[in-house]
Amino acid sequence: MSQSVTKTEALPRRQITLDDLSDSVRAAQYAVRGELVIKAENYKNRLLAGDKSLPFDKLSFCNIGNPHELGQKPVTFFRQVIALAHYPDLMTNPITAAAFPPDAIARAQKYLGSMSSTGAYSHSKGIKVFRDEVAQFIKRRDGYEVDAENLFLTNGASSAVSLVLQMLIKNKGDAVLTPIPQYPLYSATLQLLQGELTGYYLDESNGWTLTVNELETRYNEAVAKGHNPKAITIINPGNPTGQCLKYDTIKDIVKWSEGKNLVILADEVYQENIYSTTPFVSFFKVANDIKSTVPIVSFHSASKGVVGECGARGGYGHWHNFPKEILDEAYKMSSISLCSNITGQMMMGLICNPPQEGEPSFAQYKAETQGQLESLQRRAKKLGEALNKLEGVSCQPIEGAMYAFPTVTLSAKAHEAAKAMGKTPDTMYALSLLDETGIVCVPGAGFKQVPGTLHYRTTILPSEEAMDGVIEKMNVFHQQFMDKYRD
Repeated sequence: MSQSVTKTEALPRRQITLDDLSDSVRAAQYAVRGELVIKAENYKNRLLAGDKSLPFDKLSFCNIGNPHELGQKPVTFFRQVIALAHYPDLMTNPITAAAFPPDAIARAQKYLGSMSSTGAYSHSKGIKVFRDEVAQFIKRRDGYEVDAENLFLTNGASSAVSLVLQMLIKNKGDAVLTPIPQYPLYSATLQLLQGELTGYYLDESNGWTLTVNELETRYNEAVAKGHNPKAITIINPGNPTGQCLKYDTIKDIVKWSEGKNLVILADEVYQENIYSTTPFVSFFKVANDIKSTVPIVSFHSASKGVVGECGARGGYGHWHNFPKEILDEAYKMSSISLCSNITGQMMMGLICNPPQEGEPSFAQYKAETQGQLESLQRRAKKLGEALNKLEGVSCQPIEGAMYAFPTVTLSAKAHEAAKAMGKTPDTMYALSLLDETGIVCVPGAGFKQVPGTLHYRTTILPSEEAMDGVIEKMNVFHQQFMDKYRD
């Protein structure tokens, strides 16, 4: 007796395509690592392969705040402690131990006493000793107690921002008020979460200042569109704009946000990068000063300041005025990815608790960090003055952070040429700058800007020795570009 066997026909094989991906993923844009950088990496590979046909022999990556990429040296004490913690045998070998100061050894021993190994998972909020160091840092800075249980150590401040936005964006139409210009982390993350970015404009003609009247206008416009504003992002000092907010301005924002039942996302990663007479003041301090109940999540990072340890991926989010059940949900979310990396946690602890006066490493630490800050201040002044000398370019004073964000006025002929290329005029300008000089900047379109205006962002991070050369290349390029497209 014969048996029939039913065979399942194999489906025709096909490749996965873009159409199979999330629409939100395809729509998200992140300008500081976008088209310009992809092209720059191609040039970098050509140079490494010995290509001599390019009009430059090196690249200057001024597209992102990545200090060590442009030659900044690490803080010695921080690297010593991390090296010892990762390889404890250095402390027990008399030959190698002699190369380290006693306070670095003592700090590494303290850290190792709080964990089983730097290679082990930690508590999802971060190892307690590091959270305690962060809590004490905030108390010294602002004069108010901080509960370490309200601190989450994260893989850079970016992860802390993403965590909060994931928790806040519940429905389509939920919105976050965000400064324009903005750092594209916010626009990209909101796009992924299908939230709405409600932009409020900083006033460029008045040093990129912020007013409550502008916030009120944009809030009302969002509500009229059927959106539901849930939070407001403040970047202080500003990125890409470099402004520093005054105490009274912060107080006005806190009061206004409390009245609107908004969560404040205080992006304060550049708090050490101050080059003006306006001091940094945290939102946490101001809220406590006026006894506000507004919920605030404050962000800080190991990537900025005078340390610039971007590769360590250290950061934190400090949650203030949130009920325990919200913090429990944040802890649950953090637990999904187990914990942030241990090197980044250590780096945040070290930044928040550096060598103190009287300790063996203090003099070197102070010389390195103070020297770096003074150098950044000189570079900020030099670059700002140079940009303001260019035809059709205006740059507001660089009060803080690591960037210049000049506005540039281009001719109708340049606009037409950009349109023919399918590019915005500032993108065409930045691409031409890269092609002819090897300098990598980011067009203002990537940060959003007032309609009808054009900008680009460049860093102040090339070394003092290299800055004059970068400025000279920018000068020559700009004049040739303006002459080429003159009406």
